[in-house]
Amino acid sequence: MGYCRPGGPPGPRGPHPLSLPIRFDAHDVRADGGTRQIELHRERVILHRAVAGMRMAIKVQVSDFRGIACRGLDDGRMLMLVHRDPSLSVPLCISDDAEEIDAVRTLWSEILELPLLPDDTPREPAQRRRRHCIISRRRPRFLVRRRTGALLNAPRNYAGEREIIART
Repeated sequence: MGYCRPGGPPGPRGPHPLSLPIRFDAHDVRADGGTRQIELHRERVILHRAVAGMRMAIKVQVSDFRGIACRGLDDGRMLMLVHRDPSLSVPLCISDDAEEIDAVRTLWSEILELPLLPDDTPREPAQRRRRHCIISRRRPRFLVRRRTGALLNAPRNYAGEREIIART
């Protein structure tokens, strides 16, 4: 079984996930030249790129990544090392063979000790719930932080008592 190339077109050759550290180029829209160089080690990932002439290297611990996920493309599937910040996510490989992607996905997950994330499938947005005019019963925005006041002299209730009126 051949492994897919990292961040590139599928092929019978390519780096094996067990051959870490790996250094490869990946597509980056914000970087100068449209590419960034990625160094992938067992415990860290180093992203090298230049933005507006400023060269930078970003080190990210592997434990900071959320996990391994598959993303659907027009002509295949892409295996990604997913980070909270999408600009730090790393493409691991692209292939059109589903069995190959699944095998490599579990191997990457075991090596990097990261969870497998669910596939990125398009979902229908949730239906909007009606609020039943909840805004009309709310306090005005500038009064939300203020406490509601209590009456200083609360009205006293003298029910069932005889009223005494002083006459002069």
